[in-house]
Amino acid sequence: MSNSGKWMVLAAIVGVGILIYLLSPVLTPFLIAAVLAYIGDPLVDRLEAVKVPRTAAVALVFTGLTLSVLIALIILVPMIERQLTTFAQKLPLYLDKVQTNFIPWLSQKLGLVDSGFNVETIKQSIQSYWQSAGGFASKMMASVTRSGLVLAGWLANLVLIPVVTFYLLRDWDHIVARVNELVPRQSQPIVARLAKESDEVLGAFLRGQMLVMIALATIYAVGLSIIGLDLGILIGLLAGIISFVPYLGFIVGIVLAGLAAIMQFGDASNLIYVIIVFGIGQAIEGMLLTPLLVGDRIGLHPVAVIFAVLAGGQLFGFVGVLLALPVAAVIAVILRYLHERYKASELYSSQS
Repeated sequence: MSNSGKWMVLAAIVGVGILIYLLSPVLTPFLIAAVLAYIGDPLVDRLEAVKVPRTAAVALVFTGLTLSVLIALIILVPMIERQLTTFAQKLPLYLDKVQTNFIPWLSQKLGLVDSGFNVETIKQSIQSYWQSAGGFASKMMASVTRSGLVLAGWLANLVLIPVVTFYLLRDWDHIVARVNELVPRQSQPIVARLAKESDEVLGAFLRGQMLVMIALATIYAVGLSIIGLDLGILIGLLAGIISFVPYLGFIVGIVLAGLAAIMQFGDASNLIYVIIVFGIGQAIEGMLLTPLLVGDRIGLHPVAVIFAVLAGGQLFGFVGVLLALPVAAVIAVILRYLHERYKASELYSSQS
């Protein structure tokens, strides 16, 4: 590629970044739809392989995705609100335990001077806030309905996301073919190889790791609920969601569940049940979920994933979060390709 061509590519990248920044308020539903279409496209292709027409296959997959999201919302939102309400009601009791048991023990062990920590003010603030809020869902709906524009925007996105998802699913292969036609013929083999590798990395992460996250969230939430933990579902969901970073979900989940168990049951004997729940989850993930659903195709280091998500959010907000992993996958593939080219070059061999 000539110098002028390289400058054109750089200018195009900068222009796309500026355009994304300027259009970020309206890009969110389209990016969410693109992610859903990307996840569902392999299922559509499999149905096409068994002689199901493309439109019918898209309708089946689209219906399945829609029902899955609706069922999850119908089941989870009331359960989470109940757990948050229970937590808010019992928090004053937990704070009393901290003041009467934990702080004196900590002061004795570490030789700390009593700082005069008083929970009464905190308890009153929490109780008055929760009473005025009337629950998580009602507070959220009240804040939304106060602004007609916000409510209209939410409704527009709720309608737009499934519509765009359907059309993207229907025309996905056609869109990919049209994009491929725009690639210069002399660069097509390299671009096709990089695109294939990027698709393998991103597909393994989005499809495989998301299934692992959902499975772990279910295992943790059900297990913690079985042992009687009041916040079991909430902690289990949180641990499952952040399990895309190896061991982070396990560490955060077991720490939070352990603290919640001590606060709720008043002693440390129930920690053994928390450890059993998370031990079973880790065993199932290591021996079954990750090898079966993800394999060794991701190639994205956990630190790179965290940095990509945080950097995308800082630069472009929620749109940047949605774009972070696709961009990180492409950059990782390009870096591996450049490393491969460097090792095959004379510059590398001359240093040996």
